[in-house]
Order: sequence, then C-alpha cells, then structure tokens
Amino acid sequence: MPVDFYQEDGCPGCLAVKLTINQLNIPVNYIHLDMEANEHLKPEFLKINPAHLIPTIVDDGFNLWESRAITRYLANQYAPDNELYPRDAKKRAKVDLMLDFDLGSLYASATQWMYPPVLQNVPPSPEKEQAMIEKLKLFDQLLSNGHYAAGDHLTIADFSLAASLHTINSAGHNVDQYPNIKSWLNRLENELPYYKRLVTTHINAVTDWFAPLRKHLK
Repeated sequence: MPVDFYQEDGCPGCLAVKLTINQLNIPVNYIHLDMEANEHLKPEFLKINPAHLIPTIVDDGFNLWESRAITRYLANQYAPDNELYPRDAKKRAKVDLMLDFDLGSLYASATQWMYPPVLQNVPPSPEKEQAMIEKLKLFDQLLSNGHYAAGDHLTIADFSLAASLHTINSAGHNVDQYPNIKSWLNRLENELPYYKRLVTTHINAVTDWFAPLRKHLK
C-alpha cells in the first residue's frame, strides 16, 4: 500500500522527503496541496494534520508531519538496516546532530534572512544575512571531515541540508562560494540519478517566489 504524501514542489522539507523516498524506492501516492489556495486549511486535511503543514504523510493510517521526523520514520520503517539512518548509536547520533544543526541553526538563520522580504515586503537584513553566512561557513568547515554531511556515508542529513542549501541559493545567496559545500552538492548530483530532476523541480517552483528578495540583491 503506497504512502500518501502531501506536498508542494517549492517546499524545502518536501524536497528532503522526496530525496529519501527515491533513495529507498518507497511506493508513494503524491498529493499536491496548493498552499496559496489554502488547500492545507480544508477540513479534510486538518483531520490528517491539525497543524496544517507540509510535508505530511499517511502510512496505513499513521499520520506524520515535519520533514525530519518523516525522513527518520521512512528510513526506520522501510530500510532499518540501511546506512541512510544507521543503527549504530554513535553514527545515528551524528546524523541526528546534523539534522538538528540544519533545523536549529543553518535553516533557522536562513529563514530570518529569506522570508521577511517576501512575506512582509521589507528589505533583507544585512545582519540576518551575516548570521546565515556564519552558519554556512561552519557547515563548509564541517564538510571537510568527510564526503557527506554526517561522515563517509550518504544519510538523511544530506537530504535535509541539501534542500536547505538549494533554497538559500534560489533566494539569491550563491552557495558555490563555499568550496566544500559546492563539492558536496556536485557529488550528490553526480552520484544520485534522481537528484537533479527533483532539485530542478524545486528550484523552478521556488525561484519566482523569492523575486521580492532578489530584487534587493542586484
């Protein structure tokens, strides 16, 4: 029975889940929600997710949202012995660390810079951008310790962080200026046959949305 996956192409968390789904070859029923049309506020979706967020999955009656929780669940449920989310406690802790770093530091700082110009029609804050840059520099430094975000193996942390980085890049901050980040993203594209297709779809969906921000960066 396929997993019902409620998503939208411009959603960074949805991209992370899509990458996980494709890596693990999980059968999925893709359900597009038009957030601008408030489809996420319809009663039938609120019954599934009262927080009215995407991504959301329903797996045989089990409802779950928040992208990092979803990728952890999918790896545990459909590939419990896969290195994508390793069983070893220390290796798993490193993956969790990088997922939390993305959520609480890198992506959190990026949202403070990216979203106010779009949602509040205000100029981007140089201070917020600098705070984001410091997190990007730290991640670039951390990548010098291995080929992937959490070491020498591909994990769900790579998918979450890659989704954040591609979104930041689409917003107008060139992430190619960080050499280890650039090499890592190129490695993912070269090694994963589905990667470029999914990332391109995300970029195409989100680029116009960030136009109010990028006009300040020219």
